[in-house]
Amino acid sequence: MSDLENLILREKVASSKFDEKESISGVQQLKSSVQKGIRARLLELYPHLENYIDQVLPKKDTFRIVKCHDHIEIMVNSAGELLFFRQREGPWMPTLKLLHKYPFFLPMQQVDKGAIRFVLSGANIMCPGLTSPGARMSGVDKGQVVAVMAEGKEHALAVGCTALSTDDIAKVNKGVGIENCHYLNDGLWQMKPVK
Repeated sequence: MSDLENLILREKVASSKFDEKESISGVQQLKSSVQKGIRARLLELYPHLENYIDQVLPKKDTFRIVKCHDHIEIMVNSAGELLFFRQREGPWMPTLKLLHKYPFFLPMQQVDKGAIRFVLSGANIMCPGLTSPGARMSGVDKGQVVAVMAEGKEHALAVGCTALSTDDIAKVNKGVGIENCHYLNDGLWQMKPVK
């Protein structure tokens, strides 16, 4: 996904309230063959999910894709719970609600306390916020979907995509380190289950 696409996705997810009447343009039930393909892709992207994939995406359940404005797609289960989202053909990213249930399946990057209010307002995570005292990084490549944790907090406060590898974040130590795609209390977080 290009920097521009990430920026657009972040802006759309953040600014939208995901009002059912305005935001949702259609809901499509997935064929079992498509579900299998998505399951395989998720296991490829998130190998730590392997032992839990049957809980997250039970084989007997039917899944739907909720098509929203600006080419955003949200995968929901038969109960309407929002599980994963993506824009255009980008990677499927977990919603924070799913990530809070299964916190271990994304690499975690921790910001210092000073960055929390900025992350919660939708700002990208800058390199100094990931290299300062109180911050911690686990080694990942550029373009990796990560959980953004905060110093002193138990649950992830955002899901993002690394703009640089963690080695480069530590070396460069300026500019954007993680593009913030979805954060607590944004439009996607507030969206109600889709029946």
